[in-house]
This record gives sequence, C-alpha cells and structure tokens, in this order.
Amino acid sequence: MIEKAYELVQKRRVEQVGEGVYNVVGDHGTYIVVRKIDGTISCTCPGFIRRKRCSHSLAVLLIQKPDLLRTVESEIERTAERKRQRRERT
Repeated sequence: MIEKAYELVQKRRVEQVGEGVYNVVGDHGTYIVVRKIDGTISCTCPGFIRRKRCSHSLAVLLIQKPDLLRTVESEIERTAERKRQRRERT
C-alpha cells in the first residue's frame, strides 16, 4: 500500500481542493479524502470504507508530512536497490 501511495504522489494524482479536502485519482476512479482538524482522515473509496485505510488516504498524509515522504522515498529506493543486487547475483 505504501508503494502505491508514493506512486500517487509522484504522479501528481493528489490535488488539494479545499481546506483538508483532496481529490485523489486512483486506478479505479477519483476519490475524496478529507483530513479533519482533529487529524482523522477518511476516503470515499471502497477499500477505506471496508478497512479504514487505503493508498489514497496515505498519499494525502505523505503530502502533508514531507519528512515522512522523504523517509518512504528512501526506503523504496533501498528496497529497489536490494532487488537489483539480488538479480545481478543470480
């Protein structure tokens, strides 16, 4: 889920449309993510409605927290590098 959220941010598929309100263009539609003053977050996608979490809401959190975005970016890059190294050894 974290990789998908990061991809949404990188592809600029998250757009702020109001105070704490975002449109996020996912693979299966455009969803509304709302982050309230108390920090709670919600999304209109079916996954969030069922599980109370989704890549769309996580993408909004990544945009709002640049330090978290940098950490996620670094980890994704490290993971990709490890995978490349494993393939080269085989």
